[in-house]
Amino acid sequence: MNFLELAKKRYSVRSYSDKPVEEEKLQYLLECGRVAPSAANYQPWKIFLVKDDEMRAKLSTTYGRNWFKQAPIVLVFCGDHLTAWKRNDGKDHTDIDVSIIIDHITLAAAEQDLGTCWICNFDAASCSGILNLPSNLEPIAYLSLGYPAKEPEDPSRHLNRKELSEIVHYI
Repeated sequence: MNFLELAKKRYSVRSYSDKPVEEEKLQYLLECGRVAPSAANYQPWKIFLVKDDEMRAKLSTTYGRNWFKQAPIVLVFCGDHLTAWKRNDGKDHTDIDVSIIIDHITLAAAEQDLGTCWICNFDAASCSGILNLPSNLEPIAYLSLGYPAKEPEDPSRHLNRKELSEIVHYI
């Protein structure tokens, strides 16, 4: 499968089976994330891998969707603002760097026939409390992970994209 096929295969999964994710696949995904690039190679990220039922239940209180509770694994991606690269004007690249590692893992998961859903609409302050995070770590996104329970109803739904002429400007 070439990269474009892989990118088109990935979609946001919101229904998970109870089939456990094999440890070797999980380690493969994490390694794919580990090699992700970051600004100045500072790697300002921490991943909290949550399998424990009780902890997943606590995290589900920060994001009110029932399907979220089905995911056998939740990855909580946090950015470390103390170690992030900052541009000369002060722009902190934590969010960008964390987004890159998440994208690497979502694509690696699709390659392994696993499903993910990137979640940003959660109560970050509550998440920080649940995980007892220090003030320099910001929870940026959740990534639910597991085997999809079913095929998407419309597999092409997520492929509705703007034309290149709408997004690329040649100068």
